[in-house]
Amino acid sequence: MKLKAMSFNLRYDNAGDGINAFSSRYPRAIRTIEDERPDIIGFQEVTDSMRALLRKELRDYTIVGCGRDKDYHGESTLIAYRTSDFEMIRCENLWLSADPHQPGSHFGEDHSNCPRMFTSVLLKHNEIEAPFTFICTHLDHVGSRARMVEAKALCEYISAHTEKCVLVGDFNATPDEPEIGFICDFFASRGGKDCTSGIAPTFHDFGRLPPEKQVKIDYIFSDGECDEAYLVEDTPVNGQYYSDHNAVCAYIVL
Repeated sequence: MKLKAMSFNLRYDNAGDGINAFSSRYPRAIRTIEDERPDIIGFQEVTDSMRALLRKELRDYTIVGCGRDKDYHGESTLIAYRTSDFEMIRCENLWLSADPHQPGSHFGEDHSNCPRMFTSVLLKHNEIEAPFTFICTHLDHVGSRARMVEAKALCEYISAHTEKCVLVGDFNATPDEPEIGFICDFFASRGGKDCTSGIAPTFHDFGRLPPEKQVKIDYIFSDGECDEAYLVEDTPVNGQYYSDHNAVCAYIVL
């Protein structure tokens, strides 16, 4: 059974982005999802108003997740799955911190002021006997030590569960950085891998970065085999993109 997974950093709704503010470009983002038709999606940087809009527009999907701040508002790591194909057995929103159940918390070290979290669902597909865990996260954008601690916390969480796992997100680290190496080694020890290891850079800052400065920071890791992975190209229309990141997709074999 193949499932199409997508990781999609939508870029938070910032009026300073002008024509690329989410309130202006969201139809392109929605169209991208409709064209790609993923079975399951991990979103990053989704604010409260964006979350409401996604739930309104993506009617074929169940969307779960909450904001990262103390009051459960703010940016979120939402997960969307096709309602007709899956049964959700468990859903957790946890913070990447010494107290993962404390909203708005984060590790110390060189961490930014932004709380970081992950959303995890245990899903049962109609045509697959065993359920699997799907996790979406967004690691810190400032501290490399903070990202390593967050990576270890994610792997510890995955190890504590017996189900196969798919981990997606914006990890704010390139493939040669130690925190990505740690996650790759972890999945390799489980017979899995970075499904997106061969794709092009994903972050382009609404086309402002020249090709040589664009970086890959978006990933899909899986315990299962990966038949194919690719970057969803974004050709701007009058300077408007669907996001400042390219979405990535992978076909996961479970």
